[in-house]
Amino acid sequence: MADTPVAGDLDAPFRFEYDPATLRYAPDAARSLGAELDAQGYDRALVVCGETVGATPAVMEPVREGLGDRLAGVFAETTPEKRLGTAYDGLDRFREVDADCLVAVGGGSSLDVAKTISILAAADRDPAAVGRALVDAGTIAVPEADLPAIVAVPTTLAGADLSIVAGVTAHPDTCPVDEPASGGVGDPDLMPTAVCYDPDLIATTPRSVLAASAMNGFDKGIETLYAATATPITDATASHGLGRFATGLRAFGDGDDDPWVYQSLAQGVMLVQYGIARADGTTLSVLHAFGHGLTRTYEVQQGAAHAVVAPHVLSYLFEQVDGRRDLLADALGVGDADDPAGAVVDQVGDVVTALGLPTRLRDVAGPDREAFPEVADAVLEDSFMANAPPKLDPTRDDIVGVLESAW
Repeated sequence: MADTPVAGDLDAPFRFEYDPATLRYAPDAARSLGAELDAQGYDRALVVCGETVGATPAVMEPVREGLGDRLAGVFAETTPEKRLGTAYDGLDRFREVDADCLVAVGGGSSLDVAKTISILAAADRDPAAVGRALVDAGTIAVPEADLPAIVAVPTTLAGADLSIVAGVTAHPDTCPVDEPASGGVGDPDLMPTAVCYDPDLIATTPRSVLAASAMNGFDKGIETLYAATATPITDATASHGLGRFATGLRAFGDGDDDPWVYQSLAQGVMLVQYGIARADGTTLSVLHAFGHGLTRTYEVQQGAAHAVVAPHVLSYLFEQVDGRRDLLADALGVGDADDPAGAVVDQVGDVVTALGLPTRLRDVAGPDREAFPEVADAVLEDSFMANAPPKLDPTRDDIVGVLESAW
C-alpha cells in the first residue's frame, strides 16, 4: 500500500548535499577490485583488515586475486578498539610498501582505522601532538590536503561503509598519550572512494558476528525514516532497503544459507546507508544515541545494545509522536495493520528474535539499574539526539523509563 503523504511532508524544505562513494555490487565482486582501482586511477593498494580476516582464505583469496599486481601489501592488525597507535603502525606499512590507496576489508573497525591512516598520511605531524589533540579535543584535525583514497570491502552488516566519520581511541601502551582517550573524526573527504558489496564475502563471516552487527545497520534504516533530517531521497532508499534487509535477516535467522539471503542483506545494508552521512547532516537519531550511551562506558556490544533497546525506544517514540509510523509499517511489509505503530515494534522485535540476539538489558554487559540516570544523561547529550523527530522532547526520566522497560 502506498504511503499517503501527511501534512508537512510535501511542503517541508530540505537540502541534500551528497558525494557518495562509487558503489560496486555483485556476487564475487571482490574479484573486480583491480578493475575498480583502475577506474579510480590507483596502482598500489595496502589492504587493511583484522587478524582474523587476514587469516581467512575465503576472504583474502578473492581480494588478492581481484587486486592482482595492484596489491602492495597487507596490514592485518586492526582491532575493535580502533587505536591511534594501530593507525600509526599502518601508516608505517603504507609508506614501506609505497602504496597510493587503502583497501579496508572487514567490519567498521578496519574501515575506521583505514580512515585514520589516510588522515595521518596526508600530512607530517608529530605523533605526540596528534595524541594530545585527541586527548584534549576528542578529535584529530583533517588536513587540507589530498587524502589517500579508501576502497571499502565490508564483510559485516553494521552499515559503516557510506560514512564520513570514524571512531578512534588512544592508550598510553600503544601511543604517545598520557591518558586513555576516545573520540572521532569527521570530514567529507573521509567518504570512501568506492565500496565493493560482495554477498559471497559477507557469507564467509561467522553467523554470530553477522547477527551481532545486523541490528546496527538495520536501525540505520529505521532512524532514517523518522529522523527530523529525513528527506524524500533517503525515504526512498531506506524504505526499499529496510524491506530487503528485514526479509534477508528473517531468512538468515531461520538458518537459510541460500545465496539470495546474502544478496538481500548486501543490498539492504547498502540502501539503508545511502545519503545518511552528509556534509550538511545525518539521519542517525534516537536509537543511535541510546546505543552510544550504553557502549561508550560499558562493555556491551553495539549490535546487542541496539537489539535490546530498539523495540522499547520505538514504543516510547510512538507514544509521544507520530514517528512516521505509516511509512515504517509500509517499509516493513505491515502497512495494512490496524495499529501500524504496534506492528512496527512487533516487526523489529521479530527480527531481534530471529537473529537470536539478547532482548533484556540485564543479560548483556551493560549498566546496572542504579546507573540508569547517568546513562540517560549520556543519551540526552549525544549529538544524534538533535535529529529526534519533531516535537519529541525526551526528559531524563523518559530515558530512564525506556531503560527500565528494557531491563
